[in-house]
Amino acid sequence: MQLLSANDMARLDCGDCDGCSACCRGMGQSILLDPYDIYQLQQITGLKFAGLMQEKIELSVEDGLILPSLRMQPETDACGFLDAKGRCSIHSHRPGLCRLFPLGRKYDEKGLHYFLLEDACEIRNRTKVKIRKWLEIPALSQYERFLTIWHDLRGDLQAQIGKRQSDTFAQESNVLFLELFYKRPYDTEEDFYTQFGKRREEFCTSGILAEIS
Repeated sequence: MQLLSANDMARLDCGDCDGCSACCRGMGQSILLDPYDIYQLQQITGLKFAGLMQEKIELSVEDGLILPSLRMQPETDACGFLDAKGRCSIHSHRPGLCRLFPLGRKYDEKGLHYFLLEDACEIRNRTKVKIRKWLEIPALSQYERFLTIWHDLRGDLQAQIGKRQSDTFAQESNVLFLELFYKRPYDTEEDFYTQFGKRREEFCTSGILAEIS
């Protein structure tokens, strides 16, 4: 597996998908949403978390941690944001995992890296494009820093839930985690990263992660 940076080129460009929406269907609960995704969805839809939960997203469990994910519509098994023409109706504000495809992310002591999921996209003969351009994310280095912090925070909490084997701890942790990072509305007129930093500090001083340095 070749690890890549945002400045590397990779065969990602599928000619604007040409109406193909294969990667927007049948995904189950695999498109997990992070706080930046919720911030973006609030901007494009004007809906708060509760409103998004009514139609577009749902809660799923991953290693004891409850996280929101995109909801597939029961009639079509397609993402709820896919329009009648098979196009993404929120493309400019689409979630990070949607932007990433057909790339994956890998985290290590040196930070965040990307790798190509060779057979994930059904379109063949894709052309090369710089990963930074493909992602279309402003202030990408700041976003990557956020992703690394978020990945570590999630991992720490999941480790604690697994270690303690306490239903009460798992419930209390998930309630606070969801409230701070998802349910409490973000101010879409203010910088996301500043808001996230304050919420992370609040979570880390809550006592939930008392055993984590």
